[in-house]
Amino acid sequence: MIKKISVSALRVGMHIEELGCDWLSHPFFRSSFKVTAEDQISKIVDAGIHDVYIDTDRGLDVPDAPTAEEVRDTLQQQIVEIASQPMLPIRVSVAEEYQRASAVRSSAQKLVKDVMRDARLGRAVELERIEPLVEQITDSILRNDSALVGLLTIKNKDDYTFLHSVSVCTLLVAFCRTLGIDSETTRLAGIGGLLHDTGKAFIPDEVLNKPGRLTEEEFDIIRRHPRLGYDVLVQTKGIHQIPLDITLHHHERLDGQGYPDKLASDRIGQLVRMASIVDVYDAITSDRCYHQGMPATDALRKLHEWSAHHFDPMLVQAFIRCVGIYPVGALVRLESGRLGVVTEQNEQSLLAPRLKVIFSTRSNARVEPYELDLSRPLGSGGGDRIVNHEDPAKWGLDVTPFIQ
Repeated sequence: MIKKISVSALRVGMHIEELGCDWLSHPFFRSSFKVTAEDQISKIVDAGIHDVYIDTDRGLDVPDAPTAEEVRDTLQQQIVEIASQPMLPIRVSVAEEYQRASAVRSSAQKLVKDVMRDARLGRAVELERIEPLVEQITDSILRNDSALVGLLTIKNKDDYTFLHSVSVCTLLVAFCRTLGIDSETTRLAGIGGLLHDTGKAFIPDEVLNKPGRLTEEEFDIIRRHPRLGYDVLVQTKGIHQIPLDITLHHHERLDGQGYPDKLASDRIGQLVRMASIVDVYDAITSDRCYHQGMPATDALRKLHEWSAHHFDPMLVQAFIRCVGIYPVGALVRLESGRLGVVTEQNEQSLLAPRLKVIFSTRSNARVEPYELDLSRPLGSGGGDRIVNHEDPAKWGLDVTPFIQ
């Protein structure tokens, strides 16, 4: 049985199934292992990990600890309540915005590649190329954020570093919009999102794209990228402090256990707090050569769980409302037993998005894809409700064609 415990209850002889943080934030070679010495516990505490999941069938038990299923059900109920609010108005449909969003995605990916190449060669970052692109991303988000956000869930593993930067920019702009942040601050945040990983240009490819868990030495190399990126950008003529702060501090955590400066919570600004949430969300939902991305709804639940110590709880709640509990590209199970891919959010309810139905669990077979709007009643293209999200791999499904 899998249970969640505080690290204060961790003992030698327990088997850790999962460390209570994202994989970017801990230095352990594995996330699942048996505790055989006290120094392992000390290392976990020093890494800023507050909770872990243990497997009681493979090690010692804590009788009164909640099970993973109980924790999951509680968190799911909480994020459903968070998401039970109307979203901001949609100006155009996903179909209308798709072509423009696709062009913006391609341009942004190429630009990030150019920025990292130039940084590696010692060339200056050209803000005059970046600012118009961020403006295009912002305009697309204002028209319909589902189009570009949905497209950016599709990442080639080889291009992850570049598309991750585009995703962080896009999600950060959408996040700013949800919070009603002014247009100039949103623009600067977008620039920060696009440039936040510039320092990875200096990380050796064999470390950055290693097909396996990093060693402690390699993890230390990765942790240098915020400072390396800052050192490049601070020399850029006309660069604002907001992009610099996002680049340098997007891996800081509210418990003071982040990097590179282990900042206390009162020294971490709102936009940096937002960027750290967006950065982790995109990272843990993306497939890498060494990491299987988790479904978006699981990722939101994890962010909500980790906000007890690592992230700003109120901002995590706002981010859940920003992307929706079932974001574009999520595979969901309906009460009827059908499976559908979320294609667009509904302005009135994040719990009733528009779907493309593609599979029947009752017949265990694919169906001819068709549209379903869960905000409509039975007989008008609706009449069903989401009961859970699903992992596409479990059903042998590829959702990519339905969000392109």
